[in-house]
Amino acid sequence: ESLYARIVMAADALSGARPGARRELVETYFDRIRQLERVAMGFKGVREVHAVQAGRELRVIVDNHTVNDSETQAIADGIAERISNEVVFPGRIKVTVIRRFNIVEYAR
Repeated sequence: ESLYARIVMAADALSGARPGARRELVETYFDRIRQLERVAMGFKGVREVHAVQAGRELRVIVDNHTVNDSETQAIADGIAERISNEVVFPGRIKVTVIRRFNIVEYAR
C-alpha cells in the first residue's frame, strides 16, 4: 500500500464516523416518508398511500367512483410536482396511482 492509499483510507474512516454520513438518520427517514404520504393524501379521491422501497416509490390508491381515468393522470402529475417542490429527497421518487374496479361473481 502506498502512502496515499493509507491517507485515503484514514480520511474515509473519519468521514464515515460522522453521524448520518453513511446512512440516513431514522428520524429523518420516517419524517420524509410521512411527508410523502401527507402530500399524496391531500389530493381529492385518494384513499390509501403506501411508501415502498425505502421511500423511492409511492403507491397511491384512488377511489374509482370519484376519480375518472383522466383525473388519475392529473393526480399522478400533481403528486409528483408537489413532491418535487415540497419534499427534500435523494435521487428520484416513482409515483404510481392505482384506480381499480373489481367485480366478483360466483356460479353455483
